[in-house]
Amino acid sequence: MTRLLLILSVFLFTIPLTAQELRCNIQLTSQQVQGTNRQVFQTLQGAINEFINGKAWTNYKFTTNERIECSMLFNIQDYSGDQFKGTLQIQVRRPVFNSSFNTVLFNYVDNDLDFRYVEFQPLEFSETSHISNLTSLLAFYANIILGLDFDSFGLKSGNEFFQKAERIVINAQNANEKGWRSGESTSRRNRYWLINNILDEEYAPVREFIYNYHRLGLDVMYDKPVDGRLVTAESLTLLQEVYRSRPDPFMHFLQVILDAKSDEFVSIFQGSLDDEKRRVMAVLNQIDPTHGDKYRKILDSTP
Repeated sequence: MTRLLLILSVFLFTIPLTAQELRCNIQLTSQQVQGTNRQVFQTLQGAINEFINGKAWTNYKFTTNERIECSMLFNIQDYSGDQFKGTLQIQVRRPVFNSSFNTVLFNYVDNDLDFRYVEFQPLEFSETSHISNLTSLLAFYANIILGLDFDSFGLKSGNEFFQKAERIVINAQNANEKGWRSGESTSRRNRYWLINNILDEEYAPVREFIYNYHRLGLDVMYDKPVDGRLVTAESLTLLQEVYRSRPDPFMHFLQVILDAKSDEFVSIFQGSLDDEKRRVMAVLNQIDPTHGDKYRKILDSTP
């Protein structure tokens, strides 16, 4: 009941409890696929929607308002027979206490979307074996979504979901499709490396950042904006700690978080005083030079 207890103060008690945890907007595009039956894509989208949003992924009870806001965009680029290939973009959002603002926890593109689907065939998933690349992929990201959301409300509270995601990867080691194995990506950017990084103790400060930044920073900014922003600024040093230790050459999980947060960092720290802006900029320019042009807007603004 960890997550529920942490956020009971945010939501009304009168809302009926449901078993489903996710409120995921499922979209499927297939503009690049020519001359085929379009109905199969609509059927597939409906099946995915039911699998993700209709399934109980945990033993916890969520109110309707507690369901995790997320989206999955399937871009089907090739369809032959029953085989679908393309990309999948996943975004996860979290409400900030006492505000209408939703912060982005995760914004990720999986370039190894590859699965077989027979129209009207039920989507089946097993926690003990890999029986379908589509359902294994969907279950993997459902658990990543849950793990990140729980982490943002309680320090390392997402462990059980990340461990489930790791088990899915282990079960898929003999799958024909890509994305599940360590040697398939020279840049260490696939499902294997994502969950490997998340559970690696050398990346533990990134998960501590997720908790501090959201629960101790953003969630207090409504009542104490200066104090909340100070915590968010200080939490950046946790990311800097991982960057300096360089657990691996690519630091995939660290970059995933920075990609999701770069725009938000700008909007938050534009309101800081000059000393805080300089401290924040020193950290961001070191750990995330990719977004350097964007971060310069922090200094260009006046509080």
